[in-house]
Amino acid sequence: MTTEIRSALAQYIAKEILQQPKRVIAPTTPLISSGLIDSFHLVDLGLYVEDTFGVHLDDTELNRDTFDTIEQLTALIVERQGG
Repeated sequence: MTTEIRSALAQYIAKEILQQPKRVIAPTTPLISSGLIDSFHLVDLGLYVEDTFGVHLDDTELNRDTFDTIEQLTALIVERQGG
């Protein structure tokens, strides 16, 4: 399950946020701290996560402590889904 979540997140970020559908984003690539994703796109990513994976995210969680890598984000999604 986590592999599918990581893949879906990486594809969404590459295609919808970065507008580079062929770009490969590793699970440990820093998204926010590296400047790959800005605060506006962070909100888009949060909405995507909520809609796609059926989890609730607090606005205070939209930061680099919980959203800086696909790995962190996947762990949060799995936890919220009861896994």
